[in-house]
Amino acid sequence: MASRSGSKAEFIVGGKYKLVRKIGSGSCGDIYLAINITNGEEVAEKLESQKARHPQLQYESKPCKILQGGVGIPHIRWWGQDKDYNVLVMDLLGPSLEDLFNSCSRRFTMKTVLMLADQMISRIEYVPTKNFIHRDIKPDNFLMGIGRHCYK
Repeated sequence: MASRSGSKAEFIVGGKYKLVRKIGSGSCGDIYLAINITNGEEVAEKLESQKARHPQLQYESKPCKILQGGVGIPHIRWWGQDKDYNVLVMDLLGPSLEDLFNSCSRRFTMKTVLMLADQMISRIEYVPTKNFIHRDIKPDNFLMGIGRHCYK
């Protein structure tokens, strides 16, 4: 995956998504901030080793593709294998609800709670319309939109 110098920063996926820095990790592997070198747009890129004992990224990509288009669902930009990795490129989103709650000293105003609840309920209601059951609803799995994805 790395260039001759050993740096992931030179790793370009799908011919146009260049890794910038690691921004997190999940059950499927590491999550990176990446940039589309053709238009400068920032995206999120999940990398999972093809040698993983129990690869999950392919299974995550399928429902993401089916659910995309729903309000609050990130768009999948690219899915495939590159070098020794399974890769999923999608819209970059902001902090999780848990992170936001912590940054607000674990207190939200009633107005904030009602606004968040309205949006969260609409997203939760959308999932079964596509014949899925989420099974992992928690504050860490609700991400805030940023930039042009703020109100999507």
